[in-house]
Amino acid sequence: MRNLNSTLVGSLLAALGVALGAFGAHALRARLGADLLATFETGVRYQMYVALALLALGTQPAQRRAPGLLLLGTVIFSGSLYLLTLTGLRLLGAVTPLGGLLMIVGFAVAALDARKA
Repeated sequence: MRNLNSTLVGSLLAALGVALGAFGAHALRARLGADLLATFETGVRYQMYVALALLALGTQPAQRRAPGLLLLGTVIFSGSLYLLTLTGLRLLGAVTPLGGLLMIVGFAVAALDARKA
């Protein structure tokens, strides 16, 4: 992912995170139990972490590999938590760790690439 795209995707991911956070706080609070609401909020929180990381990585020309890993990890991690929360399909929780692993690898690759630069 090019640096400009990292900034663009990070900005869009952050905007979506704010919107989803507001949705959770206002529309879901009355409909979900505390455990499912906490699960939804975890998805939003990690999405925002990655959005901020993408904004930062977008300023670094050497960061070409990590942004894609972080984005894919977020789609899988946060997306599976959102779907689990909204549909109740507990099976979706089985793919959540894969997204987390991709985010960890993405941050590790970002560190390696920063070290090389």
